[in-house]
Amino acid sequence: MKNEQIRKNPSANVILPKAEKPELTPLTDEHLIDFLNAIKGHPMERLFLVDLFTGMRRSEIIGLTWDCIDFNKGIITIRRQLTPIKDGSRKSEFTSTKNGKTRVIAPAQTVMDILAEHKKAQDEMAALADIAWSNPEGFVFTNEFGQHLAHMTVYHNFKRIVKKIGMPDVRLHDLRHSYAIASLHAGDDIKTLQENLGHHTAAFTLNVYGHVSMQMKRESSKRMDDFIKNISNASQQDESTENQ
Repeated sequence: MKNEQIRKNPSANVILPKAEKPELTPLTDEHLIDFLNAIKGHPMERLFLVDLFTGMRRSEIIGLTWDCIDFNKGIITIRRQLTPIKDGSRKSEFTSTKNGKTRVIAPAQTVMDILAEHKKAQDEMAALADIAWSNPEGFVFTNEFGQHLAHMTVYHNFKRIVKKIGMPDVRLHDLRHSYAIASLHAGDDIKTLQENLGHHTAAFTLNVYGHVSMQMKRESSKRMDDFIKNISNASQQDESTENQ
């Protein structure tokens, strides 16, 4: 049409199907406890813990390097991710984050402690590997020789764990959703959550996580009930004072 080769757009009257958002499946508190117990002592335990408690994407956490972690300030800078090259070579390359922006998160101190503990363990692993160790990029999570972890290796290890504890349908990405829901329960606002997750806009975050869980609904109902009672009691006291 722009080139004036046709007068009418043949797809103009096409009725598109209604887009349906996939239902989120964050882990319940009971499932989280089961998962935390199941990963104890696992070689990727700290990776899964950091993933769960920061909401980082798989490519971001696999591509995380030590220069992005500031233990003094207690922050993690996420400026790139490690993504598989789709040429059948099983190689990966650094690319920009999904929204193309660098973000800085200030995780819970527990996360920083986990990373500090992991740094010591990695130093010990490097000493054991001796000349076989090679980690020029400074990857945080590696195999026993300093090479970054493969995406499918992380995925398969996760799936074996959740299958073992009776949750075969749980996806690795559900750890990110679990973090988001936990953040909302903890009182984080949508803007803060958006920045921590690295979404393009707060509107997108609100669209994904704006639904309210039943527990949050009950908490909201309890707060409103307390408010109504306080207002009613204050009103009755004022009325009693006036009558006197």
